[in-house]
Amino acid sequence: MLEVLKPYIKEIDTPLDVKLEIPHLAYIEAKKKNPKILMFTNPVDGDKKFDIPVVMNIFANDEVVERIFGKNLDFIAKEIEELIKMKPPKTLSEKLKAFGKLFAIKNTIPKTVKSGECQYHIYQGELAKLSNLPILKTWEKDGGKFITMGQVYTKSLDGSVRNVGMYRLQIYDDKRLGLHWQIHKDSAHLFWEYKKANKKMPVSIAIGGDPLWTWCATAPMPPGIFEVMLYGFIRGKNPKLVKCISNDLEVPADADIVIEGYCDPREMEIEGMFGDHTGYYTLKKPFPVMHVEAITTKKNPVFYATVVGKPPLEDKYMGYATERIFLPLLKTTAPDLIDYAMPENGVFHNLILCKIAPRYPGHSMQIMHSLWGVGQMSFVKHAIFVGEDAPELRDYENLIRYILNNFDSKNILISKGIVDELDHSSVEELVGGKLGIDISEKCKVKNENCIILNDEELLERLQSVEPLIKDVKQYMTDTKNPVCVIKFKKEKSAKEIFEKIKNFKENLRIVIFINTDEINNPYMLVWRVTNNIDALRDVWIDEIIGIDGSNKNALDGFTREWPPDVDTTPQVIEKLKKLGLIKGISEEELRKYQVL
Repeated sequence: MLEVLKPYIKEIDTPLDVKLEIPHLAYIEAKKKNPKILMFTNPVDGDKKFDIPVVMNIFANDEVVERIFGKNLDFIAKEIEELIKMKPPKTLSEKLKAFGKLFAIKNTIPKTVKSGECQYHIYQGELAKLSNLPILKTWEKDGGKFITMGQVYTKSLDGSVRNVGMYRLQIYDDKRLGLHWQIHKDSAHLFWEYKKANKKMPVSIAIGGDPLWTWCATAPMPPGIFEVMLYGFIRGKNPKLVKCISNDLEVPADADIVIEGYCDPREMEIEGMFGDHTGYYTLKKPFPVMHVEAITTKKNPVFYATVVGKPPLEDKYMGYATERIFLPLLKTTAPDLIDYAMPENGVFHNLILCKIAPRYPGHSMQIMHSLWGVGQMSFVKHAIFVGEDAPELRDYENLIRYILNNFDSKNILISKGIVDELDHSSVEELVGGKLGIDISEKCKVKNENCIILNDEELLERLQSVEPLIKDVKQYMTDTKNPVCVIKFKKEKSAKEIFEKIKNFKENLRIVIFINTDEINNPYMLVWRVTNNIDALRDVWIDEIIGIDGSNKNALDGFTREWPPDVDTTPQVIEKLKKLGLIKGISEEELRKYQVL
């Protein structure tokens, strides 16, 4: 597959360290307008040299993704939709067409082969060392090195259910690594079966091979359905798996590297911190431990890795593929859903935009609740629903204007439900607020009395009642519901400041509070605010709307530990600049995405 992607691969021959240097350069590459796949041919760890190249940003851009899938994403979605809606055939032509569709299902069944490329080299016992692999440490505050693109294969205690997921894996030493199985994930559910029975659980990690395996490991398939079946459906051929050397799991025969072993359900160890895809570090917490029994590789393997942190990153393109392909399945639970989008600066589970065709009062709320009850959609914190007449969901400029011109606070729904384990802002871990906004019917309320002042004059007036306000920036002042962003010094809670300024109702409609530096950076402002709010605590509906997007602490009654931002290490950026490796991106863009 790398041969097919060769036109999109940029080789970096300069020796770079697996600790910070390689991932920092990949982090910058992913933020370019036309990112490339990077192959680091000379990875090092201090004085140690590796003979295995590191490949990063494998899902580099839309064109690369289409090459990996081998088809247009919407075409794959259409194939799935036709299967879902398939009716008993009546004519000969309908029967032949139905036979073709059923044959596609036959291709989803995995095929076990006797040998695979992934077992050209076999290392067992003392020879199986994780330190022989060019595993990365991405961020300065990370708890150590992490495998970030591993396909983690497991199965149920009785063998009837097989699963693959993509989880981060912290390296403790040559023989042990941490399995970051979040409580809601399928692998965690299988783990509890072994824990209850007090039996060791076999685990195998595949790295590399056809990049489509990696995407399938992230696919939100219904529980109990083996994700590699999706690989067979997309490729149009049976997935080829090979039995592992030291356990009875099966992995892709073409994987570059396979790490085999087991976890003892009685053993847990602290994992983290880790700079995650939310753009914040996830904090230390105990997770299961995998013991390594064997490592196998191709004749000439490469090591796939990804970098996560503040958007935009490679997961933008992986997430878009998931969004397109799984639309037909979402429509089975919400038939009046026309389309949806998950903007990458909302880090996917923090913000979803939906276009719907409501047929009766309350229909939008019904769809909200149905989505919040479906698989990984249940982790979505904020959902905005627009009508059929709305602009395209990725035409963000016009869509935002449409939303603000049709917004009515009466159409806000705030409820409570589960949140992603990585969410740091919820009042309690794993459970938090859900915010739904219905814009599917045109707003009858007219805010014609909103008197827009310039930013300087508005700041002066607001500071007259609250000196802790340091700056203001107004957006979309030509709409019925302009947005005012207020930066304040956090010596009191945003709620206290809101109570002081809500009397400025002739000048304000929607007010967002922050205590960070995104006031003039709308892209990162969306990232910050959607990360930082729990709707149960941070959204106030009064004569104006208040939203607290600040970092929380004891002033807010927040008792959990607040994690630090994921930030680059300045010395590493300087070294990469001096080596002439940072090209094709401006200082302005680097500052916009908070690289500098």
